[in-house]
Amino acid sequence: MTNPLDFTGKRVVVIGGSSGIGNGMAQEFRKAGADVLVTGTRPDSGDYLEAEDSDFTSLSYAQLDLNDRDAAEGLAAKLGPVDIVIQSQGTVRYSRGEFQREGWDAVVDVNLNSVMDVARAFHPKLTEADGSMIVISSVAGFKANIGNPAYSASKAGAVSLVKTLGAAWARDGIRVNGIAPGLVPTKLTTVTTDHPERLEGALSQIPLRRLGTAEDMAGAAMFLASPLASYMTGQTLVVDGGLTLS
Repeated sequence: MTNPLDFTGKRVVVIGGSSGIGNGMAQEFRKAGADVLVTGTRPDSGDYLEAEDSDFTSLSYAQLDLNDRDAAEGLAAKLGPVDIVIQSQGTVRYSRGEFQREGWDAVVDVNLNSVMDVARAFHPKLTEADGSMIVISSVAGFKANIGNPAYSASKAGAVSLVKTLGAAWARDGIRVNGIAPGLVPTKLTTVTTDHPERLEGALSQIPLRRLGTAEDMAGAAMFLASPLASYMTGQTLVVDGGLTLS
């Protein structure tokens, strides 16, 4: 019997796969046999090895700055066939920076505008492959996130975009789904995870009483990209240890 989670022969592109959740997902797909390309903003993957807890073993790397609205099309044009695109790019501004126009624009550009830019750029390749796209949003897209209006609004927008593209692109053979992680240790969440009192308070709100991991998110992504989820599109899976249950 064929293993539905065997991705041998599949080409996976992980946008924002140079660190954090995206990097963890990239490694799990690689272990499952896929040929995986990750992108990051720095010129070379080696630039991440000291500053980030990243693993580039057997991964390909491409620099991609999504502040350039045409960059995703340029990357897609250079690549051959692509079966799966995972969008894991993201940013946040703390200290109420998102209430200012500059902070708002910067966060929305990365967390929402670039998601559509990437989707548009890879649409032809995913059509050819009857492929799958997975958008990583956040549980912040389902609730108020005091202090971060752009982050919450952009993640809510990403959840809505998954629904719309899932419906619009089904006719092209493309399945579009998403994952909304809860609290996972990344460079964006150190404001909580690196402060014991804040972390203790956060864990008290999570029924499973632990942080999420990149591997937790990768398991959901592999399911969504596999034949096991062949009748799913437009859905965002909440993977949060029960955080949003109360």
